[in-house]
Formats: sequence, C-alpha cells, structure tokens
Amino acid sequence: MSPRALALSLGLALAALPVLTPAMATVPPAAPHPAILPDTTQPPPPQSTYRHLWTDDRGISHITTCPVHDFFLKSMSPPAGPQWQDPMEPQVATIMVTVQPARWNGTWHPDPKPQWIVPLQGRWYVRAMDGTRVEMGPGDILFGEDQNVRPMETGPYRGKKGHDAGNIGNGPVTLMVIQSANAPIPNQPCRYH
Repeated sequence: MSPRALALSLGLALAALPVLTPAMATVPPAAPHPAILPDTTQPPPPQSTYRHLWTDDRGISHITTCPVHDFFLKSMSPPAGPQWQDPMEPQVATIMVTVQPARWNGTWHPDPKPQWIVPLQGRWYVRAMDGTRVEMGPGDILFGEDQNVRPMETGPYRGKKGHDAGNIGNGPVTLMVIQSANAPIPNQPCRYH
C-alpha cells in the first residue's frame, strides 16, 4: 500500500471512532489507598498500672487499680538509648527508704502526705475503708492519698479512718516512699496516668 493510501485509510479509521467529550470520558478507577499499618520499627508503648488509695467526698477511702499509658520513647540523657517515659508534673518531694520490721502492723491511719510507695523487698498489704484489700511486692506501686478521711460511722470498720496495713509473712518489708509536698486532691481516682 502506498503511503498516501495508508494515510487515507488511517484517516478514515480515525474518523469512524466516536468523539469523546469531557462528559462522556470515564475516569479510571482510583487505585485503592494503602492500608495504614502500624510502625513495626518500634515496639508498642508499655502498659503498666499503679494502685491509688484515694478518698471520696464522704471521707471514705478506696483502692483503685489505675493504668499508666502515656509513654513516649526518648533518651533521658543522650547518647544513652531511648527508654519509655511517662513523667509527672515537677513537684517538691521527700524521698526515703523505710524498713518495716518483721510482723509490722500499721493499724488504721491515713498517710501523712500524698505519697508514692514502691516495695523493694518483701510483701505487704493495704486495706481501705470500703473493705478493698490489696497485697503488693516488688514491682508494684501505690499512691497513698487518703488524708481527707473521716471515721466510719457504721459497719465493720466503725470508728476507723484511713487504711489498715501490715507485712505478709515473717520477714521485714523494705519500701521506697516518695512524699509529695502537694496537697491531696479528694475524689479523683487515677488522676496520674
């Protein structure tokens, strides 16, 4: 076929095709959006708990297990590697280590100040005015904030206020106690997270 005949033939073939207007044009299907996948290059933040010994508006103490979950990964002192952190607001505090002698009995009393208690060795228990009793050992944390209690008017703990505590077993219990200078805040269980 001559070049002229080929051009004429192609021209006729193109003329026979329908003309597409913008309204007639079809949009190809959009590629599916990729799924948002979790970042697998870093481990997920840890989940932890502490126990909060708190006081309600009636002056009754309770113990609630609270989550600690606002962790972020950061070096505390570069070039040291990052570690999970969940800091609290800065505050004035007194830090001490106490040793409760064998068979120590901390009869009913409120904590002297809002205080974090971290068992280092041995096991002990705390019982709140609502009857909740927890046992704790190394790795557990208690925030004692029962300063606004009032003596129970009725029930098995009538006349008692604060919490009862004591050692479990025949050995001593070593605790790290961090007493805050901040005033207690009643009726806010799990206020640290």
